[in-house]
Amino acid sequence: MSEVQPTSPNVALLGRPGGRAMLDTPALVVDRAALDRNIAAMAAHARAAGIALRPHIKTHKSVAIARRQLAAGALGVSCVTLGEAEIMVRAGIPGVHLTSPPVTAAKLARLVALARAPHRGLSVVIDHADTVAALSAALLGASAPLAVLIDVDAGQGRTGCTIEAAPALVRAVQDAHGLRLAGIQAYAGHLQHVAIRAERRERSLRLAERLRGLLRQLAAMDLPVPIVTGGGTGTFDLDPEARVFTELQVGSYVFMDVEYLQALADGRNAPPFETALFVATAVIGVNQPAYLVTDAGLKCFATEGPRPEPARGAPSGSRYAFFGDEHGKLFVPTDAARPALGAVIECVTPHCDPTVNLHDFYHVVDGDTLVEIWPVDARGKR
Repeated sequence: MSEVQPTSPNVALLGRPGGRAMLDTPALVVDRAALDRNIAAMAAHARAAGIALRPHIKTHKSVAIARRQLAAGALGVSCVTLGEAEIMVRAGIPGVHLTSPPVTAAKLARLVALARAPHRGLSVVIDHADTVAALSAALLGASAPLAVLIDVDAGQGRTGCTIEAAPALVRAVQDAHGLRLAGIQAYAGHLQHVAIRAERRERSLRLAERLRGLLRQLAAMDLPVPIVTGGGTGTFDLDPEARVFTELQVGSYVFMDVEYLQALADGRNAPPFETALFVATAVIGVNQPAYLVTDAGLKCFATEGPRPEPARGAPSGSRYAFFGDEHGKLFVPTDAARPALGAVIECVTPHCDPTVNLHDFYHVVDGDTLVEIWPVDARGKR
């Protein structure tokens, strides 16, 4: 039996003036104009800097948004999970790059199946010789080699081989059956939220110099690598300075969130990106004198970062606090009018990527009108 696809309860509001304030809540809301301005601003920056974009869809998990990024000039997309890559390839998205190395037999089997299916430039990272051997064996008899990038640890200590181990791994990929050496990945996720801009810049340029040394070593070994990919929203205007990266894996710029707005407050990156993503929540309790109760709790927001911040529908200076799985608290300044029972409040998300993964749909608005509903296509896809 095929899976029944969920339907947003807000379909009836499509095209209705003022529908944004009538949403059945909680609801994930995207300001379409702000989203498109963010995409255009990043694309313009990349063109001016002479660097390519392969934006990370782990942020939005949406085919519709990926297509907007491609239309603005991106050469492909980055995916952190194989499930995300499968969704994007099947949707016809070109240049899909898997940024986390597949290791288990199950993941390798799925990757090989995806590589054998019609695709337009699939690539994957590897960070260990055992994976090179396993993937090469699994691709025996493949009609075309699979593009492989060596994942280099940029200092985060998550995935990636050491810079010192990279040349041997590059050679192993070049010599392996069924694989084609395409480049190097060095994603410095630990630098994206460094709050002091001067420190963020110094650390990103230090990484770039280490990578430059690796590229020189590989060139001397007659192992040129055409792609050097990495970077992110926090360093998007810093990474191009060293002329080492050939493309950026920026992601959160499409939405922005409390975490990035706080991190980039010191010398805010330019061009500025706008907040385009919100969670709409309704006031469902007004009986407590100190706070209001809303219908969006732990199941609607990422919780590992800062708190959501009220942005629309609540007086300036209002604060949100978690109040359990399904509820939140809204603290309103004592000298401000309290929102009425049923009022819809929109909050900036604490961390956009895991917040998006808690929702089935984007409710896309143009001003105060609900104009489209997009599925979160890769929600929960591992």
